[in-house]
Amino acid sequence: MTFAFRILVSAALLLSPAAAQTGGNAISTTTISLGTATPGGGFPLYGNAFAEVMSAADGALTIAPRNTKGSNENIPLLEKGELDLALVAGEPAYEAFAGIGRAPVRLKILTAIYSNPGMFVVRADSPYKTIHDLVGQPVAFGARGSGLPILSRYVLDGLGLKQDEDFKAVYLDRAGDGPAMVEDGRVAALWGAGIGWPGFAAVASSASGARFIAPGADEIARIRAKHAFLKPLTVPAGSYPKQSEPIASLGSWSFVLTREDLPDDVAYRLARTLHGAEATFCKKLAQACETTAANTVAAAPRPELIHPGVMKYYREIGVVK
Repeated sequence: MTFAFRILVSAALLLSPAAAQTGGNAISTTTISLGTATPGGGFPLYGNAFAEVMSAADGALTIAPRNTKGSNENIPLLEKGELDLALVAGEPAYEAFAGIGRAPVRLKILTAIYSNPGMFVVRADSPYKTIHDLVGQPVAFGARGSGLPILSRYVLDGLGLKQDEDFKAVYLDRAGDGPAMVEDGRVAALWGAGIGWPGFAAVASSASGARFIAPGADEIARIRAKHAFLKPLTVPAGSYPKQSEPIASLGSWSFVLTREDLPDDVAYRLARTLHGAEATFCKKLAQACETTAANTVAAAPRPELIHPGVMKYYREIGVVK
């Protein structure tokens, strides 16, 4: 039993039934562990900001971020109760909930965090302009254990390409290593996803500059014909330095997932605190502007996957009936 787990159980036992039902202020100081990913990627950036905003909004609440290997490690850590919350990319979450390659998980969604339009970035002076131009080239597909390589496998599979056969696939030990590899030519491209993703920002800010490569309209249609759970998404103009035009792509939503037995009153309190801090969170981190109650309801694969304590709060504020 983790330290955070013991605190949560003790706090829940101290609550009166009324406080447990309403998510009232009777909960004593609570520490919540949060799994993120390897340094230099989007999850640690988001997780650290999440912890700061949530703790500032509720002085009796402490969110403790922890670097992990990413989504593929976070899911089993949640199942074993070694994490209370964890950031999980859309594709690993989809596979885990659907029981693809494993038994279905019984984890729950606390919140959707942001959409993840997937694309490649190359140096601005490189000759590569389409996904097929990258065939046979060394490409960094993200950190081992993260959700990024899973997203790219689905995208490439929809185009009839195999990630580990049609490309010289490179998997990173640290997400932050990718931009330098693009800059010095060790890889032709870096795969990533999201708005404000640190790897894309680093390449776009480098001396060489960046060009982004995403599936074209026909390619998006082909990919969705095979993998309909991937949704059309857009990277707005100005999301990265010198990106003057919006970029159409596709991907999914990442989530904060909870361990199965996170008490309802704690989930309620977290949802209420996060909802009250949405504007503050958006000002602190651009990606967090998508972290809203409404987006969580829209992005969840099924309503019953949202934590019951969160759903109780959503019904109270009218986000769901």
